[in-house]
Amino acid sequence: MTSTRNSDDMPAAGPAAQGRFATLTFERDVAAPLSVLWQAWTAPAARAVWAAPTPSVTVEFLEADTRVGGREISLCKVEGQPDIRCECGWLALQPAVRSVNYEIVSSSGVTQSVALVTADFSGTDERSRVVVTVQLSSLAENMEAGYRQGFDAGVDNLAGVARRTMLLQRVIQAPRTIVWNSWMNPAALPQWWGPDGFSCETKRIDLRTGGEWVFDMIGPDGAVYPNHHLYTEVRPEERIGYTLLWGENGPKHADAWASFEDHGGATKVTLGMVFSAEAEFQKARGFGAVELGLQTLGKLERFARSR
Repeated sequence: MTSTRNSDDMPAAGPAAQGRFATLTFERDVAAPLSVLWQAWTAPAARAVWAAPTPSVTVEFLEADTRVGGREISLCKVEGQPDIRCECGWLALQPAVRSVNYEIVSSSGVTQSVALVTADFSGTDERSRVVVTVQLSSLAENMEAGYRQGFDAGVDNLAGVARRTMLLQRVIQAPRTIVWNSWMNPAALPQWWGPDGFSCETKRIDLRTGGEWVFDMIGPDGAVYPNHHLYTEVRPEERIGYTLLWGENGPKHADAWASFEDHGGATKVTLGMVFSAEAEFQKARGFGAVELGLQTLGKLERFARSR
């Protein structure tokens, strides 16, 4: 359900102010756990999937630092039109509860609008809810209509992404530096990647932004599963973003990320995957992808603790 409240609901103001200020509210109930919805809202790899309001819009992320004081800069591109630049600065992040950010939209170096965006989250392990409130100040004409359309479509996209996102988390009893090096060392990663009983045979590996890992995963029965990971983001000891392909240069089946957080001397690892289609997510969940993924993180812990 979506509800909105605009400047017509506010006390009358002078002619210069009319149409310049608005409060917009967007609400969605989501068939996904609260923890998943929060990750879909905040993880840059997931945000890049749902940010474009329509297929005709391409969103390019130039910067993404999702922590209080960090900012996100993106360009919205439509063929034949000037790029729209959006700067988002994170003011508050209460996991699975609330986020607050400012947003500045500009085109050709001219500011079009500024806004304060508050997202409130609630829910359970089965279903969740998000309420996004946008306090908008327009410096150009027709910005309110654009915000209504863009946020309404964006929150719809967010709900769809959350429904096809798989989230795995484990607290690993090893310092973050060791866990990170276990993941991002080309000699180490193939030693532990994959569920119990699986091994990896690497063809090429380059664990940098713009790099790749082309490998076969070998099952306990000898079955071969070709894989190709394309690394879109590497923030040392913080976050990895990558795309999963079915075999070398094959079709994409997920956008993924891994984040690493200090946890009282241990390391909390979050592994998220946005599947390309909800049917593919359901298929993966049906054959035990969650359990197999948790086995993989268990192998990471055993490897890291042996360092």
